[in-house]
Amino acid sequence: MEWISEELRFKWRGIEADGTHKSGSVIATDLAAARAKLRRDGLFIVELTAHGPAPRADASPADITRFTRQLASLLRAGLPLAPSLELLANAPASAKKRGGISRIVGALARHIVTGSSFSQALRARSDQFGPLYWQLVAVGEASGALADVLARIADDRERTAAQRAKVRAALTYPAAILVLAVFITAALLVWVVPTFKQIFDGFGAALPAPTQAVLALSAALTKWSLPIGVFGMGAGMGVAKLLRVSDTARLGCARVALRSPVIGPLLTMLCAARWSRALGTLLSAGTPLADAFVSLDHATGNAYFDRATSGIAARLKDGERLAAAMQATHCFPVEVVQPVAVAEEAGTLDNMLLDVASLCDRQVDEKTGALASLCEPLVIAVLGLLVGGLVIAMYLPIIQLGNVV
Repeated sequence: MEWISEELRFKWRGIEADGTHKSGSVIATDLAAARAKLRRDGLFIVELTAHGPAPRADASPADITRFTRQLASLLRAGLPLAPSLELLANAPASAKKRGGISRIVGALARHIVTGSSFSQALRARSDQFGPLYWQLVAVGEASGALADVLARIADDRERTAAQRAKVRAALTYPAAILVLAVFITAALLVWVVPTFKQIFDGFGAALPAPTQAVLALSAALTKWSLPIGVFGMGAGMGVAKLLRVSDTARLGCARVALRSPVIGPLLTMLCAARWSRALGTLLSAGTPLADAFVSLDHATGNAYFDRATSGIAARLKDGERLAAAMQATHCFPVEVVQPVAVAEEAGTLDNMLLDVASLCDRQVDEKTGALASLCEPLVIAVLGLLVGGLVIAMYLPIIQLGNVV
């Protein structure tokens, strides 16, 4: 099934109610729709012409989550699916940021009108709505509980976004401080230390080893700062491009991240929480275990973890138990595998997976708090070593000269 993409870009000139002349562009399916959209904004259209197909619409994850929550609320209020989608698509676009999601929702509504199911329409935009999303929607449509399923999807997405923001905040602060400290140290080496060198040259005495090391580093950095900066930018762009185009590079980077000493346990627990909640949600919605793994290819956001998911699916097809298959990947912590093994015997796998996800979430919060607490003294120590060591090295010759005098 192909995505409906008959939207066009229209250029317009018009007059507002106060007589102000305006011009711009609008995206709509046809001339009448474009005129109606501009009329809703209070514009009197003077000229309206088509200028080719519109670019593909995109929406942020936050927009998708907001749309899911709003649609669940409308369906719970008793409004049918197609009118709900049209209502959300035609909601007043007070901010330009809503343009992408409005266009996507409008196309979803057109898919429904042509006789497609909602899950099929979502599947046609799998770049915005992942496999887990549309498969849960398909289960909700089949069971008649679409509103409840959408509300659960919105809850999970909001929880994941909040957790990601918390982890990012815990890691961003110390990283930003350390980068600032490196830049300050580099600035001191390039612009301040050479001034001290001119003073030291007049002493006519041997300089202490730390001072000599700092002066040598300053001279090298002053001479090679531009090549080093160009090489660093080129290397960064090359690595970023490699991660975009190479599955092997992404897999290796993801594995290194999971094996790192400080961040690794936190990322492992975070991936385990996402994986357990996604699988538990699918099973509780009535999806068979073997079919559920089709939607878990990108559930964790970590390439190495997602590859392990494919390995688990292959082992399940060979008749292996889920807990044994999870343990064989060496990705899941013991506190995740053991409850799954017990739940398999008791026949309560869906509930246990959701409980395990909640347990992992709590551990992620605890590890994030501990990491934030650990980073504060670490940042202070690094700043002291960089700046303090530099200052001491520069003042050692002056102190020695004072002692001699």
